[in-house]
Amino acid sequence: MSVPTPHPVEPAPRGGTTPHRAGFACFVGRPNAGKSTLTNALVGTKVAITSNRPQTTRHTVRGIVHRPDAQLVLVDTPGLHKPRTLLGERLNDVVRTTWAEVDVIGFCLPADQKLGPGDRYIATELAGIKKTPKIAIVTKTDLVDSKQLAEQLIAIDRLGKDLGIEWAEIVPVSAVAGDKGAGGRAGQVDLLADLIAPLLPEGPALYPEGDLTDEPEQVMVAELIREAALEGVRDELPHSIAVVVEEMLPREDRPADRPLLDIHANVYIERPSQKGIIIGPKGKRLKEVGTKSRKHIEALLGTPVFLDLHVKVAKDWQRDPKQLRKLGF
Repeated sequence: MSVPTPHPVEPAPRGGTTPHRAGFACFVGRPNAGKSTLTNALVGTKVAITSNRPQTTRHTVRGIVHRPDAQLVLVDTPGLHKPRTLLGERLNDVVRTTWAEVDVIGFCLPADQKLGPGDRYIATELAGIKKTPKIAIVTKTDLVDSKQLAEQLIAIDRLGKDLGIEWAEIVPVSAVAGDKGAGGRAGQVDLLADLIAPLLPEGPALYPEGDLTDEPEQVMVAELIREAALEGVRDELPHSIAVVVEEMLPREDRPADRPLLDIHANVYIERPSQKGIIIGPKGKRLKEVGTKSRKHIEALLGTPVFLDLHVKVAKDWQRDPKQLRKLGF
């Protein structure tokens, strides 16, 4: 999935002579390094799904940050990892394609985990991209004390020197709302935007004021359902869940002041044995998934929703090119 070329939007007239900047920045890192949470914190609303399970993001979700001096289009990539399936290989290809096309790369490294082989693997690949500015972002600072944070900052600086990467900045950030953390959350997310903005090319805004993402609504809805389905799943169910929204239609014969949107979606798993885990005893778990995701969908779309969910088996879909195409990969 490549970075799109939107039509430039002329910015509103501004006082002063500071040039307006606009461009693409992407966050990379190991799975579960806090990339989606950071994207949502910068945009100020939920545009990327988050989960405490790694490898949640499957699409490059774009969040748009509007500032008087700049427009940041944030490309949130899947976590780069050692692939075990065809899906894994395709996700890694998405990451590398994105890296080649953005103006700034943010490398996310969790403060609460020592640098490991996965971080070095990604850093080695980043070292091969010479011209693009790179910011090291230390995420999850709310989980560590100042001593651990200092040790992580030193380790990241050393990693850059070892591999010949000159970090444009090394920034500690906690993207958890209302949590000041060791790095002091209050201004840290804004500080990150302040540091990315000057690295973007000069130019007019790429998207209209008010746009927060260019992800199609149907894809966003599917992702919200998948996020709810991932929550609380027992460990024996791996990341075998895909969601396809088959239909989104306004209910006919409803008065204008009481609209209702009918959404029909299928939750796909890989094996019949996983069906019971998703549905739960007497359908309790699937009902919870529907209730939870419906609230987020209604907040996203600003309209009441009737959500019809069905669970289907797509045998070994992560390894089957035909099934992957059907499910949007």
